[in-house]
Amino acid sequence: MGYKNIKLEVSDSVAMLTFNRPEVLNALNPETISEFRSALQQVQKKDQAKVLMLTGAGRAFVAGADIQVLQGLDPLGARQFAQAGQEALFALEAMDIPAIACVNGFALGGGCEIAMACDFVCASEDAKFGQPEINLGIIPGFGGTQRLARLVGKARAKELCMTGRIISAQEAFAMGLVTRVFPANTLIDETMKIAKTIADKGMVSLRAIKHVINNGFDADLKTACALEADTFAMCFASPDQKEGTTAFLEKRKPKFTGKLV
Repeated sequence: MGYKNIKLEVSDSVAMLTFNRPEVLNALNPETISEFRSALQQVQKKDQAKVLMLTGAGRAFVAGADIQVLQGLDPLGARQFAQAGQEALFALEAMDIPAIACVNGFALGGGCEIAMACDFVCASEDAKFGQPEINLGIIPGFGGTQRLARLVGKARAKELCMTGRIISAQEAFAMGLVTRVFPANTLIDETMKIAKTIADKGMVSLRAIKHVINNGFDADLKTACALEADTFAMCFASPDQKEGTTAFLEKRKPKFTGKLV
């Protein structure tokens, strides 16, 4: 399937999705959001990729929503725009395979929200993060207030959203928004190494980890641990469990073949 505003490539079990509107710092308009959602569905259906990496063309990851689009919205249109963005990010979050944000530059507004909906974030040393919507007289609309508070705490989320302050990759790392920071010229290669390490694992246990952490996070500890025990047990229905333990005992690298369905 061809796309106008994004690029999608799959190689060595890793899908690379690139936001590709560099002339406007990959700003999000309705067409880009629609293409993004379609690309996620394509990756899920093809069953070729075990990991999804997201990055941006040029000097930005995604610098936010397209301001020209925002300027022309009425309240109903604004709600529809926010809902479309939220639905795309819920779809990203719910993917069976891990998703890694590879933030190469500005991740502001909707770009920061996309990064936060990924399973974790790798960033270049010169990457910038923020929710500056307050400077436009609005608030984040793609889940930014909620995911940011869950990642860095309510007080930090309020400070960032209320001031519109842009933070460095190093500060984002210190507050837990980013998990790894690399030099700009090695970001893609280093993130790809992580993606390929994950792609070598069993798909069943990868999905199980994502499912348990995402669904147990907001539950009480006892309920979440019960979910973990049930999901742990289900892993034993996959041939990957037998292969993993056998390979360990035979002192060799496992060859996982378990399928999600």
